[in-house]
Amino acid sequence: MIIAVDFDGTIVTHEYPKIGREIPFAIDTLKRLQKDFQAILLLWTVREGKELDEAVEYCRERGLEFYAVNANYPEEREREQQPRKLKADLFIDDRNLGGLPDWGIIYQMIASGNYLQPIPSNRESEYPPKKKGFLQSLLGG
Repeated sequence: MIIAVDFDGTIVTHEYPKIGREIPFAIDTLKRLQKDFQAILLLWTVREGKELDEAVEYCRERGLEFYAVNANYPEEREREQQPRKLKADLFIDDRNLGGLPDWGIIYQMIASGNYLQPIPSNRESEYPPKKKGFLQSLLGG
């Protein structure tokens, strides 16, 4: 399984160009995904140059190594080619539709294989709402 992971807002809080505080359990969860599922992790971020090197080093100091950075494989970066599209099975990003779930939920979704299912909503209503019948309107149903 190949997983592309964003940095700012996903592994650390948004404080670009500085490195923010680690989002709780982000690095531990990513390391566990590598160990438990042999996940291949790609760092996929808008950071470049010095800021990118700082992000990679931040993760490395905490024991998290990526297979490739802003690339599908390590050699792509060495040739200074950024791919138009990353070849990944999953993307973990705070800009995801619905936002970034808690890292515990992310792990459970991947472990259970339910990562293709939508995250349950707290909303009980439907959109568009179903119309009530005449009797339901009268009886308050």
